[in-house]
Amino acid sequence: MSDWNQGIIDEFRDNGGFVSTAGFGRNLVLVHHVGAKSGVERVSPLFAIRDEAGWLIAASKGGAPTHPAWFHNLAANPDTVVEAPGEGEVPVTAVELEGAERDAAWSRFTAKSDGFATYQARTDRVIPVVELRRR
Repeated sequence: MSDWNQGIIDEFRDNGGFVSTAGFGRNLVLVHHVGAKSGVERVSPLFAIRDEAGWLIAASKGGAPTHPAWFHNLAANPDTVVEAPGEGEVPVTAVELEGAERDAAWSRFTAKSDGFATYQARTDRVIPVVELRRR
């Protein structure tokens, strides 16, 4: 998976945020995050939906039973940066959405791609939605 992610990251950076692989287009951000345990900085390419505060990302992990590592890392270190198409690096604060706010944001993901509904069907956990708010 890390080789696949690195290919996506490279394509994103080489093409100003446009990724033709898997039809992502300009729908990704590169989220920088620091390991909660390791302290190592990492970068994850994530499907993102723009909103008035910044971007929404979903901790779907393909419907796995556990949250992705980046989610735990952002919870421990919420002030970070994203690389966004056409904007370069943008300082953000990661905030997990809850209740009706989370549900409304999640419905935006399922409206964008049936894959997100499939991910939810594969797991018993509620898939978190994180808002990356511009700082």
